Amino acid sequence: MTGPQQRGSLRVGALRPNQLLHTYGVGSVADLPSLSVLVLGLAHWDLTHSTPVVEDRLLATIRHRLGDQVESLRLPPHLPETSDLFADWTRVGVPVTLFPTWLRCSDTRCNRLAPADSGLFDLLSSPFQPDRARYVHGCRGNGNSRPTAVPARFVLACDNGHLDDFPWSYVAHGGAEPGAGHSLTLAERGSTGEAANIFITCECGAARPMSVALGLLAEKTLPACRGRHPHLGTYEPCDAATRTLALGATNSWFPMQLRVFSIPRAEQPVDQAVADLWSALQVLAGLDAATAKQIMPTQSCWPELKPYGVDRVWAAVQRRANAGPDDTGDDNTDLRTPEWRAFTSGRPTELPDFTTRPEPVPAPHREWLQDVVLAPRLREVTALYGFTRIDSPEWDVLHTPDRRRAPLTVGRPTWLPCAEMRGEGIFLRLAEERVTEWEHRPRVKQREQLLASAHDRWRRQRGLDPTPYPGPRYVLLHTLAHVLIRELALECGYSAAGIGERVYAWSGEHPAAGVLLYTSAPDSEGTLGGLVSLGRADRLGSLVERALEAARLCSSDPLCAEHDPTVHARLSGAACHACLFAAETSCERGNHYLDRALLVDTLTDPGSGFFAP
Repeated sequence: MTGPQQRGSLRVGALRPNQLLHTYGVGSVADLPSLSVLVLGLAHWDLTHSTPVVEDRLLATIRHRLGDQVESLRLPPHLPETSDLFADWTRVGVPVTLFPTWLRCSDTRCNRLAPADSGLFDLLSSPFQPDRARYVHGCRGNGNSRPTAVPARFVLACDNGHLDDFPWSYVAHGGAEPGAGHSLTLAERGSTGEAANIFITCECGAARPMSVALGLLAEKTLPACRGRHPHLGTYEPCDAATRTLALGATNSWFPMQLRVFSIPRAEQPVDQAVADLWSALQVLAGLDAATAKQIMPTQSCWPELKPYGVDRVWAAVQRRANAGPDDTGDDNTDLRTPEWRAFTSGRPTELPDFTTRPEPVPAPHREWLQDVVLAPRLREVTALYGFTRIDSPEWDVLHTPDRRRAPLTVGRPTWLPCAEMRGEGIFLRLAEERVTEWEHRPRVKQREQLLASAHDRWRRQRGLDPTPYPGPRYVLLHTLAHVLIRELALECGYSAAGIGERVYAWSGEHPAAGVLLYTSAPDSEGTLGGLVSLGRADRLGSLVERALEAARLCSSDPLCAEHDPTVHARLSGAACHACLFAAETSCERGNHYLDRALLVDTLTDPGSGFFAP
């Protein structure tokens, strides 16, 4: 990461590429050892060292959501393999700026609180030790050395994605701006660390505890939202109430992402590569063979095609041109149906980014499990196209209200940051006849009405537009995925937080009932095969049986099993941290729409489970 400085850029830290989408993306606050910085908008990024990523399905969906001006998906800037340490290392990175801009002296005898540009603090840095960049105060604390100035502990935010510095002087003086010439301190009185013991004090004698800016008292204490987007340097009208957040709070930034798996568009690797890069190769199709073969090695995409040779690539270009445009009839916003077709084709696939092979179904489970497909190689591309604050976005991010989505840049973006991951997975397809029969059971219908009522009430309480309840089919598959993730984590060598899910559940003319459990890593070689090995017929059966047995009884029963989702408008039934909840990196719906009662018999609701005796 590089931060702005008066004489140029200063390298202040390092982040992994996938962290820039999941944890510290545009508009988020990154906590460094002695600094707190905010990732700037896309207009500030230097794309010189940013590599474009080809994934047409994902790009088409994003264009449908944000407009056709989005031209590409790109990886975060990174150093090339042949870079000069001294010339490039300090300049290549993601731009950040100091936030919050208020600092506090860490000397307990001083505790001075002031803006970073007040002249009271100096920035110490070294281009070769970026993790030691810090501000210091000139009060000469212990040992006659200048103490470190740390970021102020609180910030302001609102539901519409705005973020601002905390109004320290305004709160200290009881809702009035005293003007210039007032010195503030921020100190704790007591050992509990609670807000009531943290005081903002002015040299004029005014003082207030931080507790007046939290909870119910905040409405009378805090000013109106200024509509500030510090990552863009802009302000806009906003009528939302402001809230005090602790610096580093997990609800200060929630990513809005879309993700897809690369699926085959051809049977041969060279044809697949040409299909992926067709937007760059299409212009060659109208040329004669000799001219096209001369031009081809000069194209930016040639490094990916070079292993196949000019002749084979040209033949693939001709086949692609003669085949005409793709016409699958799929909606541009439907990312899952093409993936479902790829996993259920019944044929083994051997491509660099999509390798699958059918596996025999364990004999004891053939009554409900139709197919098992092992995927030793998968490629997942995730794009960030916005974020929210205070509350997480809708799990179906395409339906999150625009007023809540904070933009990544001023105006309409022409590109979006993405992350490219490679890994492995296990795909399970449930027998459609068995699922349909279960859906029509009276006890299941009764349970569905209870969960649908809680779903409607949950949306009304948050002022969201009504949407259909996902249905018992989805809840069943989602719950099955969570119990399997817990069991897989015990055997495969990956943590539960590193195993993700992709649920395929819908009814209609072409129904689907399946789940993909996968793990991925940013390394170009992907993962090591520990997950796929558990999908073999000799291991999968016993693993499923153990997972279902563990789901029958929760350590929080009978409270968990007796939970009524309509009482507090929850989106899950018999589900809690002890039995079903997973890390947010694993669950595609934020631990919503889970219910053990629809999977197995529970203490208080026998008979509605898919695996009920």
